[in-house]
Amino acid sequence: MKKTINNGTALPQERILELFQVLHTRFEKNMDRHQGLEWCKIQTKLENNNEKLWSINEMEETGGEPDVIGYDAKTDEFIFCDCATESPKGRRSVCYDHDALESRKEHKPKNSAVGMASEMGIELLTEEQYRELQQLGKFDTKTSSWVATPADIRELGGAIFGDWRFGRVFIYHNGAESYYGARGFRGLLRV
Repeated sequence: MKKTINNGTALPQERILELFQVLHTRFEKNMDRHQGLEWCKIQTKLENNNEKLWSINEMEETGGEPDVIGYDAKTDEFIFCDCATESPKGRRSVCYDHDALESRKEHKPKNSAVGMASEMGIELLTEEQYRELQQLGKFDTKTSSWVATPADIRELGGAIFGDWRFGRVFIYHNGAESYYGARGFRGLLRV
């Protein structure tokens, strides 16, 4: 169960209308990301789920520029992902997870990628999802994004991140406690 800081609070109606306008405009401008999908069905799903709408708003407020990148027919869910060209500005300078944050004795970042994602009610992209996203455009050409790290790597103190350089996707490793001004994380939300 994901912990969110939302506590069931609904967004003000004015913000909902503004958010729908932003999302709809982005949806229309980027039809190649979601061919065959209709905005009215997506909006209806969001209107009927305050918690997911709140999470989408958090993605937007932190610079993620969320957009629909797919539809899962088995679960009847639309898949939103951060589609900002670079790693979301409001989610940079974070280490990987809570354990990494706690292990730092000095110069601790304010939060961790896993912690922020949980608070926002979203998931970090897996390596596979990150590679799939890169098929829809070129993301993180100047930044990088933490991705969900396999347990065996994390147990050894590492974490992985990705970026786009030299015409391809690279997945690298770093100590989970590290953080950089140009590294954030991208999230995924199923609605």
